[in-house]
Amino acid sequence: MSQAGQNLKYLRKLRGWTQEEFAVKLGIKRSLIGAYEEERADPRIEVLEIVGDIFKLSLDDLLLKDLSNTGSNYLAKRRQQKMMMAERNLIHFVPVKAAAGYLAGYADSEFIDELNTFTLPMLAGGNYRAFEIIGDSMMPTPSGSIIVGEKIDSTDDVKNEQAYIIVSRNEGIVYKRIIKNNKAKNKLTLVSDNPQYQPYQVNTEDVVELWKAQMVISKVSMQQRWDMNSLASMVNNLQTQVSTLKKKLN
Repeated sequence: MSQAGQNLKYLRKLRGWTQEEFAVKLGIKRSLIGAYEEERADPRIEVLEIVGDIFKLSLDDLLLKDLSNTGSNYLAKRRQQKMMMAERNLIHFVPVKAAAGYLAGYADSEFIDELNTFTLPMLAGGNYRAFEIIGDSMMPTPSGSIIVGEKIDSTDDVKNEQAYIIVSRNEGIVYKRIIKNNKAKNKLTLVSDNPQYQPYQVNTEDVVELWKAQMVISKVSMQQRWDMNSLASMVNNLQTQVSTLKKKLN
């Protein structure tokens, strides 16, 4: 005898959904959910396939197994998988107030473990860290934004004109675009998106960490609005600045 009806009822209650909410997720009428759970009708295969996708179960699981009897094992396994994924994708957050301490403790696992953490499911597995930035040098990215960066192990892996969090002994933690110097490979040129700030150089030997920017998190109230003339002028100035730098470096 098929276990599908009872399994649908068990899984629905597991998530705390009403019959109406479950029906919406499955794209069917609420009355059908009632019929399935009361075993007055057998669920269609396409409905079971959707349920399988939601709960990561096979058709055999839904049709043949009594999930309520194996529920504790099933739940434990799912929770363990989620916890393992979360631990692998934990992002440690470095607020401005912790920046000074970070320069001394970036290599100290105990210091890192004391930082707050969060996860972002849209990021693939990797080594990520988040940094709070202050100032308008990277406008239109507003002051107070959180930059999520992926760890770069070597300056050789840096891509020209990409944005990075640079942690260095002399400059601290800064968010800039990097231009590599073909003539002086021991230096990196850091460029702001705001052309009012002049580029400057840092020695590669002073750089202790590089994090390639992957995401910017900011409050809606912090986001800046630009008129088109100001924005066009800024872009032109930035392009001129970068072109001049490239000529000097090459």
